[in-house]
Amino acid sequence: MRKILFVLFFIVSLAIAAKVDYSSMSTQELLAMIGYVPTKNITTFNQEIDKRLATMSVKEKKIYKKNIRKMQK
Repeated sequence: MRKILFVLFFIVSLAIAAKVDYSSMSTQELLAMIGYVPTKNITTFNQEIDKRLATMSVKEKKIYKKNIRKMQK
């Protein structure tokens, strides 16, 4: 019984840890992650980047435009 509970707890822990909260990351962290985002998280990642695009500095927008090509491949 304890083994079953342990396995269930472990599986639930992994599921919770697999969720990524991109809103808590800085814009620089998000820009650095472009091209390395797991496929299952791309939609959430793109939504967060799109929210921040209007407030990005010129330098950040250059980095974004340069790195966005990585995600399109």
